[in-house]
Amino acid sequence: MTGRARIDSTMKRIFTLVLGALAMVAVALISAFIAMRLAIHGREAAVPALTGLTVAEASKAAGSKGLHLDLENRFYSSDVPAGRILAQDPAPGSRVRRDWPVRITESLGAQRANIPDLTGESERAATINVRRLSLDLGAVAHLAIPGDPDVVLSQTPPVNSAGVDGPRVSLLVSDPTDDTQLPSYVMPSLVGLSLSAASERAGAAGLHLLASLDAPPTAEPPTTSPAATPTPSLTPAPSPAPPPTELPAPSPPPTSGIVIAQTPQPGRRVVQGDTIHVIVGRPAPPTAPTP
Repeated sequence: MTGRARIDSTMKRIFTLVLGALAMVAVALISAFIAMRLAIHGREAAVPALTGLTVAEASKAAGSKGLHLDLENRFYSSDVPAGRILAQDPAPGSRVRRDWPVRITESLGAQRANIPDLTGESERAATINVRRLSLDLGAVAHLAIPGDPDVVLSQTPPVNSAGVDGPRVSLLVSDPTDDTQLPSYVMPSLVGLSLSAASERAGAAGLHLLASLDAPPTAEPPTTSPAATPTPSLTPAPSPAPPPTELPAPSPPPTSGIVIAQTPQPGRRVVQGDTIHVIVGRPAPPTAPTP
């Protein structure tokens, strides 16, 4: 055998040995991985569903999986009875190591409270009392009625309702009466009516009538002619007229006459209780009989 052939044979044997060694290492690694995986999964457990169980039942269910409970919180709940599990962590179905703690929250049941009497208090005082008693403030409605504003008229739940679930208190509070809620009318025309007829029409709508006389016409000074100049006499002269600075006495309110003007004007909106001002024409002066 030549030297070249001997070298090739030696290389083949070495290559075969290296491949065999690599195959053995690969088998060893795969075996170790499988063994480790089996060991790890052999110490895992699926977390059971504990919500709704009592604490004793939950502790027994968790212990059967190699887990233990950790009571973390207690909360009020209107859905879950007292003494039962309200929530858990990890969630059901999660895989954890054995001896892993499962944190749970226990229900204290529905919160119950005594409702105080808030009627007659102001809205602010009632709100403060609700907060002070650890109650929840519900809806606050307002109603416009005669009387004092900002007063609690009624409440829900009613007074002294012992053991009410979900302590939420709603209030009904009074508001001042708004004039826009009074009956309103379209102002009728009173011009041309007698004062008595206008008063009757206004009174039927709940309006107040205030009447005044029309201003008297300005009298023109009489013109004198020489022929009409009276002859002097020995009678004493009349007393002088009062100085112009003195005002005449006010005219009394009219009791009759025809309405010639009004305020507000016809067609305007008026509200029950408004005052309507009218002007009544003065009666014509009597004419002197013709001689």
